[in-house]
Amino acid sequence: MAPQLGPLQLLSHAFATLFIGFGFNAIFNPTHALTFFEFSPPTDPATARMVDSLLAVYGVRDIFMGVAIFSAAFFGTKQSQGWTLLAASGVAIVDGIVCWTHGQGQWGHWSYAPAVAVVGGLLAAQ
Repeated sequence: MAPQLGPLQLLSHAFATLFIGFGFNAIFNPTHALTFFEFSPPTDPATARMVDSLLAVYGVRDIFMGVAIFSAAFFGTKQSQGWTLLAASGVAIVDGIVCWTHGQGQWGHWSYAPAVAVVGGLLAAQ
């Protein structure tokens, strides 16, 4: 019989799934992924290819974060799961800072970072 997951673990799995979803969206639908940064897609073809390439890197990073959270959940401890979530919240904060330096899009990242950090902190403290 599989162990029961508590609410913190379920939230952790939800965050991991969201990161993976954001990653696939950035890779396969970069125009839509730019909406999370509140940027319009570039019209110049060379710039558009560069932005699409950077969004693929961003997407792989998000998929990695989701897989790392799931890996810590399934093969690690609650503490490792918590610290992985805390690191992921730091990534969201930095993404928001980068957006803020461009004058827009920061709240799309800063809005969920505290929730990820709280769940991570509570798990890390167990």
